[in-house]
Amino acid sequence: MKFRFTFKKALLAFVIAWLVFAQSCMKFRVSDSEARVSFDRQRVPVYFISLKEEGVPLHYVKCGADSLPTLFFVHGSPGSWDAFRLYMTDTLLLKHFRMIAVDRPGFGYSDFGTAYHLDYQALLINKLVEKERNGRAVHLVGHSIGGPVIVQMAQDQPGYFSSLTILAGSISPADEPKEYWRYAFTYSPLKFFMPGAFRPSNDEIVYFKKELKRLDTGYNRLRMPVTIIHGDKDKFVTVKNVDYGKRKLQHNPGLKVVIIPGAGHFIPWEHFTTIRENLLALAAL
Repeated sequence: MKFRFTFKKALLAFVIAWLVFAQSCMKFRVSDSEARVSFDRQRVPVYFISLKEEGVPLHYVKCGADSLPTLFFVHGSPGSWDAFRLYMTDTLLLKHFRMIAVDRPGFGYSDFGTAYHLDYQALLINKLVEKERNGRAVHLVGHSIGGPVIVQMAQDQPGYFSSLTILAGSISPADEPKEYWRYAFTYSPLKFFMPGAFRPSNDEIVYFKKELKRLDTGYNRLRMPVTIIHGDKDKFVTVKNVDYGKRKLQHNPGLKVVIIPGAGHFIPWEHFTTIRENLLALAAL
């Protein structure tokens, strides 16, 4: 009896400790002050901007000359704008582009912890694009779930954007893994056991699995150049997504597909040179 009571107390203590950990750790974000140090070290002027759109707190980062075309980065799940810091401090890219990276709604410092549906994320981020328009080209770059987000953004406002670059993008509804276990962590108290940014990540993935189907009918609105870059060994987002993209964009003469042999899902960091080369080519558009 004493052992059983002790075990129950230990289990309760573990559950409480895990809940505290789950709500306070693994947020996949960096403070503005910490990030500024790395920009200052490389002598890159940077602006950290926080505002509200439709009552939702949004946070994004901007660097580069306002007279240049814009690379607008949208991260995956979980993540934050910091996923693209390597690009935003690259001297070669800074010669050709102003760069903006956003914390998607629910992540970083954009209403952290609250998952948002695909169409509403696109609407909110497009409002930021509108605020930051400088009369020059805007090129969208999205990684992983950031891929369907930029597709939605461009379908909603095709006149805003001069190109899309989809990096390991999860755009194919049929090729999404079933992952039925995710629903238990979205629609039950178990969600509070998901640590940090994994909770809104899990919730939005559940939403997106259904919402990708809505994008299916809007690809004919994408007349701007689209580049799809994918690793053929991606275990998280299968390379079959590229085949889907090629079918949906067969009307688009500006479609470009780059398959990186042996690459997995994390191509923005593991294949920086290849990605940068393709982004630099956008300067000619």
